[in-house]
Amino acid sequence: MKKYAILSAALGFAMMAPVAQAETIGGLAFADATRHSTEMQPKDDFTIIGKDELMKLDPINADGSIRAVVEIPTGTSAKWEMSKEDPKAVYWEYKDGAPRIVNYLGYPGNYGAIPGTALPKELGGDGDPLDVLIIGQAIPRGEVADIRLIGVLKMLDGGEQDDKLIGVLTRESPFAHIESMAQLDNEYPGASEIIGLWFANYKGPDGGMESKGFADADVAREVLEAAAAQYKAQ
Repeated sequence: MKKYAILSAALGFAMMAPVAQAETIGGLAFADATRHSTEMQPKDDFTIIGKDELMKLDPINADGSIRAVVEIPTGTSAKWEMSKEDPKAVYWEYKDGAPRIVNYLGYPGNYGAIPGTALPKELGGDGDPLDVLIIGQAIPRGEVADIRLIGVLKMLDGGEQDDKLIGVLTRESPFAHIESMAQLDNEYPGASEIIGLWFANYKGPDGGMESKGFADADVAREVLEAAAAQYKAQ
């Protein structure tokens, strides 16, 4: 009898499990399954907070590598970003009264921002920290990663310049040795084409996104240095 009671309880738990797994946050199934940085703690389902003021982090390390704050891990579609109200927080962006979800394939790399940077419109930016796509395996949301810039994707968003820096992790990644877009495509054929197609289409056929191709790492570095200087001057 005891054996049957245990079996019955196990079956009951198995029947309940799919219900628990199907719960959503912000209308996105399994949104709570994405890890966040161990340096940050959840305030609620839509906000994580750390100890450091993110924008006060130096954008360039002593060894020349770049710091990037991961907002959206590879393969996910919930649109998180660094908070403008709380300098220690990363939050799930709201749009039209609901948490924003990119209605397309998941991001082809870790998407984030470079702290300590701000690029005005006259230099091709929007006044916010520089956007960066970090090619490689998923990194927990809120993690501050050390990366190497290998290029920049020149984009137009509704006719306005909206460039995306492209980077790779400097360690513990199959892409860590990559130093240029040419090397990326030579060793990983089609990688840049995938990235360009994704950004041109992720807002839909009438989203106003247009890819203008890639520029090399030296151009990306110039953009970064200009944005870092602009932020310091503010």
